[in-house]
Amino acid sequence: MNRHLYVLSAVLIALSLSLFSYKVAVLGFPVRPQEQRQVWNVEAAVSFDSGPAAVKATLRIPSLTPGFTLLDENFVSRGFGVSTRNAAEGRQAQWAVREATGRQTVYYRALVYKDPQRIVEDTTPPFPAPPVLDEPSRVALDGLIAEVRRQSADVGSFTVELLRRIKAGESDPYVSLFIKKRSTSAERAELATLFLAGAQIPARVAHGIALRDQTGPVHPDVLLEVHDGVQWLYFDPITLQQGLPADFLIWWRGDAGIADLEGGSDLSVSLAVQKNLFDAMLVAERRAEQHGSHSADFSLLTLPIATQAVYSVLLLIPVGALVIMLLRNVIGVKTFGTFMPVLVALAFRETRLIWGLVLFAIIVSLGLLIRFYLEKLRLLLVPRLTCVLTIVVLLMAGISVLSQKLDIQPGLSIALFPMVIISMTIERMSIVWEERGASESIQEGIGSLLVAALAYVVMGNTYLEHLVFVFPELLLLVLAAALLIGRYTGYRLLELRRFKAMAPEGGK
Repeated sequence: MNRHLYVLSAVLIALSLSLFSYKVAVLGFPVRPQEQRQVWNVEAAVSFDSGPAAVKATLRIPSLTPGFTLLDENFVSRGFGVSTRNAAEGRQAQWAVREATGRQTVYYRALVYKDPQRIVEDTTPPFPAPPVLDEPSRVALDGLIAEVRRQSADVGSFTVELLRRIKAGESDPYVSLFIKKRSTSAERAELATLFLAGAQIPARVAHGIALRDQTGPVHPDVLLEVHDGVQWLYFDPITLQQGLPADFLIWWRGDAGIADLEGGSDLSVSLAVQKNLFDAMLVAERRAEQHGSHSADFSLLTLPIATQAVYSVLLLIPVGALVIMLLRNVIGVKTFGTFMPVLVALAFRETRLIWGLVLFAIIVSLGLLIRFYLEKLRLLLVPRLTCVLTIVVLLMAGISVLSQKLDIQPGLSIALFPMVIISMTIERMSIVWEERGASESIQEGIGSLLVAALAYVVMGNTYLEHLVFVFPELLLLVLAAALLIGRYTGYRLLELRRFKAMAPEGGK
């Protein structure tokens, strides 16, 4: 039986932690309340002069963006039809209009956020075709490749050495036939792809922008992508640094420009970036959609706001019950009932702790006095409880009216106290008073207030409230703890002092 209990508890713990880890690590659900994530608004403004006939403007837009995920994108234009399509070099957006006059501007806007787990789903490229060159150029290329291979050990070191030769320019006897006046990073990257094609190494030019904190226009930069047979490697053709910069968003690939125009003239494209902070929960929901996960669909966040507010409180009740379970079954604190302190702690959330303790003590004390009077009338149980409940309601109403007259706002919150629970507490306290004495009754009453106060502190923690609401599967840990403690029959901590005299002398 014990093994069955332990296995069940282990399954609940594993299930709870697995769901929690999946939401945090894969979907990016926030573990802290009011957590925000950095996102960037990137914008491309395509301007051109329209011609007398139909106009088509094609813009290359982000697709394979390692390290980043598109959160949202939209296309802004007036009077243009817009469509997207996949091409060999990536995704494209095309604006088309049959007739337009004057200068036109269309916009592409995207919202991206950093996603370290973003894996680029790219196929392994085929070996490139050898470049077609004249005889002197072919001989120079073969000599360059042979020499670079002798000075490198793998594809990465081969590429770095090749870029170093290209950077040397006309001083290198092999590169001088190709370099001429090439100096820009894009031209060096294109030349590197030519040399790498001669070495049968797949390579391509990647264009992107640096996502920075300052708002304003940005200019595209270039990286060289080289495939080593397993993955793509990234190189800066200017600095020769290997690796993809953390803030670099790849926009498009290939030798072509960022945009093309048919039927118009004077094409220009300007890029801009702006950093913003978004609610981490919104980002996580979008991320869940992109992963095809239904976690967000079945989340409590899909409920109406009023219902969410209710469950944000209800989900804390098992946590409060866990606190009471530990205090009663492990420490040995005496209370009136199991759930009375939890419900009183919920009322303390509105009255605040000090005022809640004062108001609770007043109601219970007055109700206890009236309960003793009713005992002399020798009423049956149900009529007696009805009388106590009626008196409790009248006392609460009276305190609320008096608080209103005295302008004591916390006193108005006494209406949130659980009336039935207080009535049952008064009844139970009076019975204990008669059967076991006033001392025992007062001890249990004070213990109930102390437990309710501690439960209020725990349940009032905003961090814990956020965790339980966003990750309700964590309540399975509470269930597992209840199962394990439910079989504990040993001494409670406060009972150790009670039975101390029975311990052998010398602590043996």
